[in-house]
Amino acid sequence: MEQVTLWSHETVLTAEAGSAAKARNFVVHQLVEHRLLYMVDDVRLVTSELAANAVMRTQSDFTVILEGRENSVLLTVRDGPPIASAPSPDVPYVMRIAGRGLLIVNMRSQAWGVAGPDATGKSVWASFPTRSRAVS
Repeated sequence: MEQVTLWSHETVLTAEAGSAAKARNFVVHQLVEHRLLYMVDDVRLVTSELAANAVMRTQSDFTVILEGRENSVLLTVRDGPPIASAPSPDVPYVMRIAGRGLLIVNMRSQAWGVAGPDATGKSVWASFPTRSRAVS
């Protein structure tokens, strides 16, 4: 069953070195505004990984979308071509400095996936469970 979206915010960023930091600041601001402080560390880390991948692999503008749902928060990073294939977790070699991003996404999020790629690009999403609110 699909969850109802309670709120949604998005920002479009250019593919440049400082954009991953801007993406992190964007999601932190939205989580603070929605009083979801306990989610900041995980969502910020995953945002950093997905935004860095968008900058390094596509060199196109990308969109960061954060949605509050009934039982979760959904993060989506949508980028444009020229990515040739969908991202997949890599087995990192000890001496490699890259290749761990999607492993981190998998460890820190409840679920994640990819929509696309197609002629317009791809979307990588990750969901994070929210705590149920106590009834007073």
